[in-house]
Amino acid sequence: MISRIKTLNVLPRWIIVFIDLMVFSFSALAAYLLRLNFQLDQLYEYDFVRGIIIFTAAGLISSLLTRSFAGIIRYTGTQDTVRVFYANLLTLLIVLAVNYISKNSVPNSVAVIAFLASLVATISYRLLVKELFAFYRTVPKAQRKILIMGAGQSGMLTKQLLDNDTSSNIKVVGFLEDNDRKIGNILSGVKIFSAIEEFQKVVMKYGPTELIIAASKISLERKNDLVDKCLEFGIKVSTVPTADQWIGGEFDISQIKEVRIEDLLGRNMIVLNNQYVSKEVNGKSILVTGAAGSIGAEIVRQLVRYEPAKVVLLDQSETGLFEIENEIRGIINMQDRLTCFIADVTNLNRIRECFSIHKPDIVFHAAAYKHVPMMEINVSEAIACNIMGTKNLADISVEFEVQKFVMISTDKAVNPTSVMGATKRAAEIYVQSLNELLSTVGKSNVSFITTRFGNVLGSNGSVIPIFKKQIQKGGPITVTHPDITRYFMTIPEACSLVLEAATMGTGGEIFVFDMGKSVKIVDLAKRMIQLSGLVEGKDIEISFTGLRPGEKLFEELLGDEENNMATHHPKIMIANTRKVDFADVKTDFDALSNLLNEEKETKDFELVGQLKSLIIEYKSKASRFEVLD
Repeated sequence: MISRIKTLNVLPRWIIVFIDLMVFSFSALAAYLLRLNFQLDQLYEYDFVRGIIIFTAAGLISSLLTRSFAGIIRYTGTQDTVRVFYANLLTLLIVLAVNYISKNSVPNSVAVIAFLASLVATISYRLLVKELFAFYRTVPKAQRKILIMGAGQSGMLTKQLLDNDTSSNIKVVGFLEDNDRKIGNILSGVKIFSAIEEFQKVVMKYGPTELIIAASKISLERKNDLVDKCLEFGIKVSTVPTADQWIGGEFDISQIKEVRIEDLLGRNMIVLNNQYVSKEVNGKSILVTGAAGSIGAEIVRQLVRYEPAKVVLLDQSETGLFEIENEIRGIINMQDRLTCFIADVTNLNRIRECFSIHKPDIVFHAAAYKHVPMMEINVSEAIACNIMGTKNLADISVEFEVQKFVMISTDKAVNPTSVMGATKRAAEIYVQSLNELLSTVGKSNVSFITTRFGNVLGSNGSVIPIFKKQIQKGGPITVTHPDITRYFMTIPEACSLVLEAATMGTGGEIFVFDMGKSVKIVDLAKRMIQLSGLVEGKDIEISFTGLRPGEKLFEELLGDEENNMATHHPKIMIANTRKVDFADVKTDFDALSNLLNEEKETKDFELVGQLKSLIIEYKSKASRFEVLD
């Protein structure tokens, strides 16, 4: 019995229509019996057969008009229930209309009772079937029916792996394809269906529980469309890594992972000019600050592919450095070309020692404090690290004649409303004005380049890891505001653009990356709930907590007085920013440095006041420093 239920295909629609008509007929009969208090001898006085036929015919018409039979019963959802309700309501209205025309063919009381009975019955049997299938799917050793998107090499290898996995009761029921030339053919004993035109038909016929995306060149938009369709039918979605991500060059079943929100928010792969990057990096000594952080570590991962002479990983986190060093050495044989250097960027002498020992040709400066609410409280540390740390590295880069200095900035530096954003804008101003000064006096041995982008997916402390933890705990998911939006970019994409910008920069530029479309954070939370197989409002709640100090409703990539210039790369632009004379910048930086060494209660307010004099567009928001504006 159990095995038969589990292997049932989706019923043809005509059978569902037939069952619904039977429900309408018995509901009408039950209505007559209830109306007559089960006095059978009175049935013929009311011509009940004619009444049942009228009610059933009305039910057929309403079913065809509302397509209440179109849903797959085992996946009955809210929309299906609403369609069934409308079908029953329309049935009642048709019967009442017939009564009006033909002088009470069916008593109104009978029509209303029949409507209520059929409404309860048609919805109840659908929900019962849904619950039965849900129950039997949980029985151990249940067969997992799987669809594979992509009938190429990855798709074929995926099927072979699944077929050979004796530990699981898996059956691949079909391939899905967008390539018309492949559709209709047989691959590895399984038919290839059109992913666009035949998706619902395949789901109805085979009842798959999982879709594995094994198409190596599928666009992000297409992937999102597939995931949406699968979520509609309660089908789990997994992905296969691309060939260059196979562990040790081999594909293993353990590499098939459930689709993540990061897989749906990223963008189509960016094509880099690897020849230019290789020419810039190959054989050079490179220093990466903040190498234990999300961005710094990924820059290191990408740099080592281009065979630099040496990569120096600088960070104050010994554990983080240990982990990234072990990871890199496990991927590529760097021997003595990979060096860890523990240092705080605010320690000028230690930084000078690093430059003296390793003599870097290129510096990627990713070390910074980035959490907005935390820096509103710890103003001194934000200024010391983000501003003075950048100044230390920039000044020593000039002293040791570094070729290029690439600073990682943020969109929060644009029209800043927070201490963190203001400190990053101040750092931008310093390196840009220093570059201008060196060019003017003819000592432009260092090219100072700034890259500016928004939030990256999955970075330490970012919204997605936080939401994942909240979902694991059962909620609630906390969102600061219903309308808050953010730009998102994957860490590899951001770092690839940083390397590309580093190759094209000649000095003084602030490169702005195309961040795509902004995403409402509440929509992001809802999508993550769906991907977790949960229902918002039933299994988990979303709670709005209010904007935090310094937090914006939306991020900007350009200031009010800035505009873009195009580059040869469609995803990278140059921001035309307000120029600031280095002498004025030095005066403000000296004032900040002096204030940092003082100890008094008003220190934070004086530091922020000095920042506001340097950055005229800095306006605090939801912060204690609003009184200074």
